[in-house]
Formats: sequence, structure tokens, C-alpha cells
Amino acid sequence: MLAEIITIGDEILIGQIVDTNSAWMAKQLNSIGVSVKQITSVSDDETHILQALADAEKRAEIILITGGLGPTKDDITKKTLAKYFGMGFRRDEGALEMVTSIFKKYNRPLLDINMQQADVPDGCEVIVNRNGTAPCMWFEQNDKIFVSMPGVPYEMMYLVDDEILPRITSRFKLPSIVHKTILTANIGESFLAKEIEDIEDNLPAHIKLAYLPKLGQVRLRLSAKGENETNLKAEVDEYANQIIAKVKKFVVIDDDVPLEKAIIDIMKKQSLTLSTAESCTGGYIAHLITQHPGCSSVYWGGAVAYAYELKESILGVKESTLTKFGAVSEETVTEMAEGAVRQFKTDYSIAVSGIAGPDGGTEDKPVGTVWIAISSKNKTVAKVFNFSNKRIQNIERSAASALMMLLNLLREDQHNE
Repeated sequence: MLAEIITIGDEILIGQIVDTNSAWMAKQLNSIGVSVKQITSVSDDETHILQALADAEKRAEIILITGGLGPTKDDITKKTLAKYFGMGFRRDEGALEMVTSIFKKYNRPLLDINMQQADVPDGCEVIVNRNGTAPCMWFEQNDKIFVSMPGVPYEMMYLVDDEILPRITSRFKLPSIVHKTILTANIGESFLAKEIEDIEDNLPAHIKLAYLPKLGQVRLRLSAKGENETNLKAEVDEYANQIIAKVKKFVVIDDDVPLEKAIIDIMKKQSLTLSTAESCTGGYIAHLITQHPGCSSVYWGGAVAYAYELKESILGVKESTLTKFGAVSEETVTEMAEGAVRQFKTDYSIAVSGIAGPDGGTEDKPVGTVWIAISSKNKTVAKVFNFSNKRIQNIERSAASALMMLLNLLREDQHNE
């Protein structure tokens, strides 16, 4: 069964907000055996919305729509849906009750424009939105299902999890879709493909292999579709094990997690601790780590130290080192990393100092010059990188490179034990 997702709103198309709804919905649909055929974003324009609906109806059996259901004049999704299905309007009492209760709860006056939130196309089934004023609307036409939901993420998520998915699974016999992800590092996509070419060539038609590269990493995703989930899992696991055996030295983890989470898990198993000393990355590495539950058993904390004074007082960098070599140097970043291990009393540390840009570069240290050091109680490794003149990309690439260096030192230490 195929689904299509349509997100409506000028704010998406001008880049004011990022469409996280589509990615989340696609993952939820996939988990119940529904494949997403296409994701489309359209402006708050009646003609564009009508065309998107017509096109989606030709391609998919289920069309999920988010956005454009607010009470203001720029929110036209409801009126456009009524026009598409040739319906008039009715005031839904259940939706009106929910709107009324929300305004009463917050002691706000209920305006006519708010009451109009309960006006819905008269041929749709209303699914009450218990987290907001815009109701969810379920339409059926030509054996196709259309579901219109608010664009507010937490409202949409509740509706999908508690209302939409249960209705779909109870109504249709859906196939099983199984995924298996292997995270690799320190090998390029083309070299990886060459290494596992024979395995990929022998995959059966119902199992696909995808390469997902990202800053020194490549995720391999095996996907299978069929009737028997148990058999599919066993089959996918068998091919995954073949791949892991072939490129074992490059495999980080056989799970769909980001690199920093894989490192946290590795360190947690070994009861190791980590600290950070960041300059040009401004705490971004700490952010990547601390977004994962349970990180506190590994990550003890760190410092964001731009000024020389903080590098000296918090991390113990020598004044003479900063004066002679500057903040962006092997000597400084080495002392930052070793100081973090010493001051924060952790087993390992990450230190980064560089010129993220767009200005601040010199002839011998242009924008994009970044020194990274990884330190343990026994060893420090430092390396210089020359990235671009784009600030955000430099910060992200610095973080990825630092995590890769940490992983390599962890593996080296583990091998030497």
C-alpha cells in the first residue's frame, strides 16, 4: 500500500521552518507496512493545493495532509478540501466542544473566528483533536483515504499515533517492512561498495541495499518487504552478518543510531567517561551528546572556552603556549584536551579550536582551519583540518571529525588492552 504526504504552508517553502512532520510520518507509516510514494510541500494557494491533491490521488491510496488549518485568513486548507470534494460546511458539535473547553481552561474569550474552527466539510468524518482547536478530518473518495491534520507537530503526532495508524491497520492487510542499519566509518562510499559488491549482487529481489553517506560515515540500510515478518528479519540479519564480517574493521554498530550515540554506548559498556573542551564549535559537540537519554553515565561535562583567559583558568592552557602559538594550534588544542582530562577527571576528552568563519582567518591560518585533539590518560592525538569558509558547515564537520577521532582512539586502546 502506498501513501503520499502533503505539507501545506508558505513558511515551509521560504525556509522559515523545517518540515520535520513529513519525516516523522513517513517513519510511522513505514513501521506498519505502508510505503511513502512521495512527499510534497505546497504553498497556501488554492490552485496549488487542488493540483497536489489530484496528483496524489493518482499515485497513492492514503494521502496525509498537514498544515493550513488555523483560524486566520491565510489558512485555506479546509475551504480548499471542501471545494475538492464538492462539499458544503457544517458545524461539528464535538469539535466545538473541544474548542470551547480549551478557551475556558485558559480563561480566554471565545471569539467567532475561534468557533469557526469547528466548521468542517459536511461529508468528512471528524476526529477530535484533543491537543488543539483544529479538528482532524477524514475523507474518502474513489477508494482513497485523505486525512487532513494540523501542522503543529505535537498535535499531528498524537493524531497519527492514537487515531490514524490504528484505523489504517484495522482496515487493511498490510505487508511487513523490515529494516536493518549498519553504521560504518573511515571508509568512503565507493570503496565500501566495492568491498561488499558480491553480497549486494546476490541479494534477492525483495531485499534492497541503500548507501547513506554523511561526513566520514556511511550507513548501510537493508530493507525487505514481505508477508512473514519473522522470516524477513532472519533473512535480513543473515545478509547483515555477511556484510559485517566482510568490512568488520569499519563497522561502528549494527543499529540505526547516529555516531555520537554509538560512541556513548561503546563507552558505557566499558564504564568510560568523557569531557569536552570546545572553542569554535561553541558547545555543538556537547549538544550532540546530551540530546541522547542516558548520556550522563558517560558524559561528565565540559567547557566552551573562546577567550584566552578561560582556556588558561578552566583548562590549564599555559599563557606562554597561547602567546607563542596562538589559540588555533596543535600545542594549544593538545593542552586543552589534556587539561580537560585532568581538570574534569574523565577517561577521555575532545578538544576543538579553530576559525569557523566567515572572518577571523589569516594567511597562514585561513577560515576553516581547525585543530582537534583527543586525549586519554595515556595518550593524546592531535590533527589539523582545513574545511571551507562556511561557518555552519565548519562547525558540523569539526564535530563529526572529532567524534571519528575519538572512536579511533577508543578502538586503538581497546585493541592494545
